Parts: sequence; structure tokens; C-alpha cells
Amino acid sequence: MELFKAIILGIIQGLTEFLPISSSGHLVLAEHYLNFNNPDISFEIILHLGSVFAVLLYFRKDILSLIKSLILFKNKGSEHTRNRNIIFYIIVATTVTGILGLYFEDPLTKAFSSLYIPSFMLIITGFILYISDKIEPRGIKTHQLGIKKSILIGLAQAFAILPGISRSGTTITVGIFAGLDREEAARFSFILSIPAIFGANILKISSLINLNRSLWLSYFLGTVAAFISGYLVISFLIKIVKKQKLKYFAFYCWLIAIITLILYIKH
Repeated sequence: MELFKAIILGIIQGLTEFLPISSSGHLVLAEHYLNFNNPDISFEIILHLGSVFAVLLYFRKDILSLIKSLILFKNKGSEHTRNRNIIFYIIVATTVTGILGLYFEDPLTKAFSSLYIPSFMLIITGFILYISDKIEPRGIKTHQLGIKKSILIGLAQAFAILPGISRSGTTITVGIFAGLDREEAARFSFILSIPAIFGANILKISSLINLNRSLWLSYFLGTVAAFISGYLVISFLIKIVKKQKLKYFAFYCWLIAIITLILYIKH
């Protein structure tokens, strides 16, 4: 793999992982038009690690607070109780995503080889984002989410395994639909991505260990590019969500999907 292509794909991953326009869908399209034939999805997985490191750094205070409350499990203070509720809801949502991800892993992996699927899924993502701006949140805080709504968000995250469906856009939209405050929905979506992405890497760790040494530098540079671009875009997306402007990304998704389908048909 050329180093330049690896860096470009890393930047695309970092930006599109958190902007609600589907990182997997854009990586499939970028790999096709950059003429990069990846033998499996190990490169996408390692790029996701760069993105999750960006989340860990950006939300380090929130995450450390959650860990502290988990360690001090005997402390019944209100802050620690709220944090432990959040942790529980993260576990519930992640479990739902993990079970469905394992069950549909093979058919979903095959979906990455087609340009039709990410293009059509981008159209669906556009509708999801457009609808999100129309939903009036009820101001529920994350620690008040509840099990049923956590399961719903976990299902949304599992649906986003399909290339072209935005994980952040879908989970944020469903979070708002569940009643979460817009900023709370965005924060929960970001933190929820941590176990999901780490889980995907654990499942594929053998393919990363057996990686050809000639590709190490490309993978490293791609991961660094994903980390930097991802970190820079997180605060931007939170502001967009709060201002109810996700619909602009819907127009972008529809445009990219239409252009891609036209080019693919002509080809």
C-alpha cells in the first residue's frame, strides 16, 4: 500500500467516523477510486483505533470520572450513582451491538465489496440525519436513559455496521428520539463507540498480528492521520448537533450517493 494512500484513507476515516456520513461507506468508495485493493477489512479496523484514541483523549475527563465511580463502587454519592447508571447503559447497548455484530459478521463483511450497498445506505443515512433535526428532545440526561432505550441505541449501532450507515448519525438520532438532550446524545454516542471499536479489533487481532511487516508503516501513518483528523472534528460535530444542523450532512450524503451510483452505472 502506498504511504500517501494510507494517510488519505486515515484522514477520511477520522473525519467520517464522527461526522455523520459513514466512515465505512466512504472508505469503500475511497479505496475503489484510489484503486487500492485491500485483501480484508483489517486496515479499516486499525484506522478505527486511531479514531477511538481521539475519543479517549477528547473525553478523558468524562471517562476518568466513570472509571473512578466504578472503582469506588461502595460510594453512594449522587455523582457516582449517575456515572454507574451511565456505565450500565453503555454495557447494555454494547452487548446488543456485539451479539448482532457477531451473528451478522460474515454477510456484512461481504457487503464491503460492493459499491451499490454503501451508496444506497448513504441515502438512508441522509434520511436519518434529516429526521433528527425535526425531533424535539425531551431533555433526558444519560443517567436517566433506561434499559429499553439503551437497547434501542444498541440496535441502532448494530445497524450502522452496514457500510454507508453512519454510526454516529444513527446513534445520535436514536438517542434524541429516545428523549436525550442533543448534546447528551452526542456525548453518549462518542463514548459508546469506544467498546464497540475495541471489540471489533479484539475479534480481528489475529489478522493484525500476522500482518505483513511491509505494511506496518502504512498502517501506522493511517492510524495517526485518523487520530488527528478525528480529534479535530469532535467538538465541531457536537456544536452542529446542538444547533440542529445535521440536515446539511443529509444533503451531502444524498449527493455523494447519487454521484457514485451514476459513475458506477456508467462504468
